[in-house]
Amino acid sequence: MNELFCKEFLDYFPTYTELKDLRLTFITNCIFNNFITHTSIMLNIVTIYAIHKTSAMAKTLKTLLLSLAFSDVAVGLFSKAIYTFFLVKWLQLENINCNTYQVLNISGYLFSTASFLGVVAVSVDRFLAVHLHLRYQELVTHRRVVVVVIGKWLCSAFFSLITFWGLAGAKEIIESVIAAFGFIVTFVVYIRIYLTVRRHKNQIHSMQVQEVAHSDELKNFMVLMKSTVSIFYVYLVLLICYLPFCICSTVIRIYGSSIASKHFFLYSMSLVFLNSSLNPVIYCWRMRHVRRTIMDILRKIPWNSNRPLRINYNRSSSVVQVDNWSTLCV
Repeated sequence: MNELFCKEFLDYFPTYTELKDLRLTFITNCIFNNFITHTSIMLNIVTIYAIHKTSAMAKTLKTLLLSLAFSDVAVGLFSKAIYTFFLVKWLQLENINCNTYQVLNISGYLFSTASFLGVVAVSVDRFLAVHLHLRYQELVTHRRVVVVVIGKWLCSAFFSLITFWGLAGAKEIIESVIAAFGFIVTFVVYIRIYLTVRRHKNQIHSMQVQEVAHSDELKNFMVLMKSTVSIFYVYLVLLICYLPFCICSTVIRIYGSSIASKHFFLYSMSLVFLNSSLNPVIYCWRMRHVRRTIMDILRKIPWNSNRPLRINYNRSSSVVQVDNWSTLCV
């Protein structure tokens, strides 16, 4: 099992004799991944707190976004950190033992697949919200969403275990099925959303010229469309980040590996990991309630720790009050 795994892994990653030829690639990817590792962890932790505190968001959408943010945090904590560690070892011209590659492979597939399926689940949820409209809350309950989230993580765990077992051909088949399923489903979903929006354009226009009683329904529909467009940006970024990796992997499987293909494969992996850092940026940019919560968090941070120390003495109670304790700790 280990021999098959090692042989397959060396098709994508450098051998000891190829390390010097890819030195510039290692340096670039190492600096880039070290940066996005920290940003992914910090931005997603702040985003998790902001989504949790946001009361204006539907509970079902909040659950799906929290699951997606948790998987993005895990990508930063484990997959990116391990990948950066390997890049440093390769940069030092050290040939890493084959067994240690399995750690990167399992963690990468586990959390990246969970993040990918999370985007698919959120996209389907927004389609159901637009398509079902008034029946959405009746059919898409929080309990069913929780079941979907648990199923997503179980599916990701099963896929990562397949890579650990090293079953010949099984990993490629499952990987292709998951990728094709995710991209096709999200593509069809957004085509259907576009057609639904076009169909409702005339209705929205007529609602604008009718009685004010319809204003609440119009407002709710516009908020729903705004959240749907926001999730579409998340899907678009995922497509840009994952597509080069899928193309590069397919080319290596068909035509075999070379220095050039391994060069582009290393960059494509960094692009996949970048996706988890961009998602919270989209939330902050497109979702007003999340952005407001994040701004409130930033305002509460004591940015200036060098303010002059002010001591107030209360004669009646003989109590000394210090306004800036941070200066006493310096």
